[in-house]
Amino acid sequence: VQLQASGGGLVQAGNSLGLSCVASGRTFGMGWFRQAPGKEREFVAAINSDGNITTYADSVEGRFTISRDNAKNTVYLQMNSLKPEDTAVYYCAASPISFTFSKGRYPYWGQGTQVTVSS
Repeated sequence: VQLQASGGGLVQAGNSLGLSCVASGRTFGMGWFRQAPGKEREFVAAINSDGNITTYADSVEGRFTISRDNAKNTVYLQMNSLKPEDTAVYYCAASPISFTFSKGRYPYWGQGTQVTVSS
């Protein structure tokens, strides 16, 4: 499975940005992770294969929304009320497991897209 993420950019704090990730084939569990400079890659959000179960990191709960369109093999991340601390490279990932937030259970990764939030 190949993943292609897009939608990153530069935004001011408080604004919104949407990310997309297109998969080359059918996927099961999907997730978004992010990595800020000098930090470990961290979990952001995950969605199950049917799209009816989601989970979020505490730091983005209530501001970010993950969704998917299986007909288009695409997963989305809508980011609202962005903060400077959300600045990172965002990665989408796919897992053969229906639903997981464990980074180690995602064997397929996209190339990453930069999100920069200015204060």
